Amino acid sequence: MPTICLSTFIKAPPERVFDLSRSITLHTVSMQHTNEKAVAGRTSGLIELNESVTWRAKHVFKTRFLETRITAMIPYSLFTDEQLKGDFKMMKHEHHFKVLEDSTLMTDIFTFQTPYGFSGILVNFLFLKK
Repeated sequence: MPTICLSTFIKAPPERVFDLSRSITLHTVSMQHTNEKAVAGRTSGLIELNESVTWRAKHVFKTRFLETRITAMIPYSLFTDEQLKGDFKMMKHEHHFKVLEDSTLMTDIFTFQTPYGFSGILVNFLFLKK
């Protein structure tokens, strides 16, 4: 199962980083290049535990929909969203936050399974290799 792990140092307190990471509004602004929009569920503000959001965006030449739910949340330390409906066979995105003196280490762990058998494996290799 492919996993993408990305760590980012942010010179801000974990409370601010945690809340901005849950911001539907900020995510929409940051993804303008794909015209990504929240179209159902929580569509603005800060998403909370057990809330869902449906995103619409154009990726790989097609308009796609992804519905996720926040399945775990420990304020300022962790939250997890998981796919309810979408193109993945399975998708889980963990967001971890750790205090480092005057900054925060944010680590994203994105685990997924692509559908379509061999074609899905090929998509992983061609588009997600790096």
